[in-house]
Order: sequence, then structure tokens, then C-alpha cells
Amino acid sequence: MALWKPDPSFYPSPKMAMHAPPERHGYVAALNYGRNDRPDALCVVDLDPQSSTYSQVVHTLELPSAGDELHHFGWNACSSALCPYAPHPHLERRYLIVPGMRSSRLYIIDTQPDPLQPHITKVLEPEEVLAKSGYSRPHTVHCGPDAIYISALGSANGNGGPGGIFLLDHFHFDVIGPWELHRGFQTLAYDFWWHLADDVLISSEWATPAQFEAGVVPEDLLANKYGHRLHFWDLRRRRNVQTIDLGAEHQMVLELRPAHDPRKTYGFVGVVVSTQDLSASIWTWYKADERWQVRKVITIPPVPAEEADLPPLLQAFKAVPPLVTDIDLSLDDRFLYVSCWGLGELHQYDVSDPFHPQLTGKVALGGIGQKQGHPRWNGALLGGPQMVEISRDGRRVYVTNSLYSTWDDQFYPDKLEGWMAKINTGAEGGMELDEEFFVHFGETRVHQVRLEGGDASTDTFCYPS
Repeated sequence: MALWKPDPSFYPSPKMAMHAPPERHGYVAALNYGRNDRPDALCVVDLDPQSSTYSQVVHTLELPSAGDELHHFGWNACSSALCPYAPHPHLERRYLIVPGMRSSRLYIIDTQPDPLQPHITKVLEPEEVLAKSGYSRPHTVHCGPDAIYISALGSANGNGGPGGIFLLDHFHFDVIGPWELHRGFQTLAYDFWWHLADDVLISSEWATPAQFEAGVVPEDLLANKYGHRLHFWDLRRRRNVQTIDLGAEHQMVLELRPAHDPRKTYGFVGVVVSTQDLSASIWTWYKADERWQVRKVITIPPVPAEEADLPPLLQAFKAVPPLVTDIDLSLDDRFLYVSCWGLGELHQYDVSDPFHPQLTGKVALGGIGQKQGHPRWNGALLGGPQMVEISRDGRRVYVTNSLYSTWDDQFYPDKLEGWMAKINTGAEGGMELDEEFFVHFGETRVHQVRLEGGDASTDTFCYPS
């Protein structure tokens, strides 16, 4: 739907977005694959501390098909619509584009007229997605200035690659087609982001569907067959212009977070595990002498553990790997949040200097070894901070605990149940667990969170702060 003036939740700069009203509710992907015959759902959680239903699920939209395994959903439109060359400045942030990663189905969910009771307005069935995009296993959704971009991890004809990116149009949500024209060395896919002012897109690597759908394949991991490269693309010409290998031992190069200020040409990427020592790492990409470069800036070591306290997958190593599975960057580009899903920790780093991060806070929840609990829950917690979402003002961080169904079962074989927690942050750094906020979802697991009006990993800005 077109508006006469830009959506009030769109902001020209990240600094202006930081002064937006606080979120009152969030949308949470709830997963049932492998647990029961129920379909996945989209839950609405009350985030308003003044509300009588604060920290509760106030609505559940159950999807019509079982087996989707929802993943990284996103808005149809965001602040990128205000970029000076954007063809659609009067779009409305209204629809959630929700991919079923396992089914290759896409749901278009309308949050109007009542944002607390979203409803399905369109379903793109797998046959249509595969035929028109050339890809399967849709994973991540980003609202671009010219279209809706969706990454996919598999090809249309089976479990192999290449994975890549395809587009939906902003108005009817039809599949336009694959995005790449020349992919160069790229075969594996995962996340993608961009620096719009520099006309560059960056993509990362995880695995083919055969390497993740039934769980991590230990032989492939130890043979360094998972993704370990970053790809840099000419955004306008849709071609791969540079590929950087982080080193084969740096397995699973996942979440990308570019600086929000368009004057800054750098960003961060997380690596799940090193096959040399089980450590996890954070790398900074940056441009120097007209070439893209990367530098490892954070290393998080594993923690020794008794064999009896470990899942079978890790017993031979006698240690808990951090398993960095998500990162997120505050809108002022100052604080980077790193989820250590294996350790059950969320780390906060001051990245004012992107090449010399400083650890400024930790919160413990769950974890393979500790199973750290929450004041509002009686008992140990399985899983750990996994998906991370930051409010626009940077003062609240929300975490959920599910990675991917089969991987959940490998690393937490006692069958983790879904939960969502909130961490409050200080203006100058530091953070503490919000003891009043905790949502338990029972055997339903939870993954991505999207906040009302946008969040720190939703929007792209074309004007400096």
C-alpha cells in the first residue's frame, strides 16, 4: 500500500531512528518441526512494561502447513525507501515476509489493521518459489530500496548449490527472479548485507542443505567443508568482484553486520568455530587501497568440561565451544553483541574502534555446561542466547534460544524448550538481565524476533548521523 507521505517508522539516519518511540510488541518465529505434528507459528509478545500483559504472548498466528521451520523473517519495507534513488519512497512498513527454510514456502503476513493480530495475506508455495527464483531453502529477508531481497541456501533442483539471493517486488510480493548475474567463486550462501552508498553487497557462507538439514555432519566439519569465505559484490551490476578466504579452519562464516552510518565502510562477521582449537571469532571487514580486507578482532576460547556433561558430539573434545551463532550492532555503531550459544553467554563489546573491540559486559543464560537459569523460571535452561535483537535506542536487547531444530537436538539432546529473555544496557556500556521479563514457549522453540517499528538489524540508512 502506498502512502501520501513516508511511513513515520522510516528515518533518514540511524541517529534519528535512535529517538523513535520504544517498541511495544515484538513478533517471534515459533518452531515445531521435529517435536509434534503442529505447524509453526508467529507469536506476538507484549514488550510494554506498563501493560497488564507485559512479558506474555498476546496472540499466536498458527500457519496452515506443518514442517516449514521458520527462520530469519523481515519487513517488506524500511528506511532504505528514503534513499535518494529509491523508486518507492511511499511504501509502508506493514508486511512481514516469513520464509519456511525447510519447506521453501514464503508467507506474507499483514500486521494491519491490528498489529497485535497479524494475518496471512498471501502464500508463495514451494513450487512457485523454486521455479521462479532458481533457489530453495529461503533463509534471510532484507528490505532493499528497489525490492525485497531473500537469501537461499540451496538450488532449486535438490540438496546442492549454488545458494544465492532472489527478489520479490514490493507491491504484489511476486518472485522477480535470481539476483546474481556473475557469481564468480561463490557457491555456498548464508547471510548478506550491503553498504548502499558504496554500491557493495557482502555475502557469507554456511553449507548446502545436505550439510545442515539432518544436523551438523562431523566428518564434513573436521574436513573443513563448511563455509569459510566472504564475497563482495558490485550491488548495481550484480557480480562478484572479490572473494576473501578467512582460512579453511574458520568454519561457518555466518552473521554480517555492517556499520549503520553510511560514511563508514566497515562491518563485522561472526565465525562459529575453529577446527584448530574450538574457538569462535569476530572479524572486521573494511576497505583499504580500493580493495576489501578482513581482520580477526575477537577470539573467544572454548571452556574445558567433563565428558559426562557434554553431548555425544563434543565428548571427545572435553570442552564447550562458544559457538557464536549471531551478532548484532547498535544503531550508533558503538556496541556489538555476540551470542555464544554453546557457552550460554551474551557478550557486549565496545567497537568504537572497530579494530580493537573492548569487552564491556556479559550475561549468562542456559549453556551446554552451566544451564544457567532465570529468576522467573524454576529450573535449568537449555539452549543459550542465540538470535539477538536490539531496540532502536540501544537500551534493550532481546534474545531467543533456538538455532535450528536438528542442531538443537545435537548440542542440547535433552530437548530444549523455547524461551525469550531481555537484557537492559547502560548508555556507556554494561548490561544486566531484566529479571521481570521472561517468556517460556514450552516445547515450541523460538528463533527470530522483529520489533514494532524496526530494530537494529532491520533498516538501512542512506544519510549520515
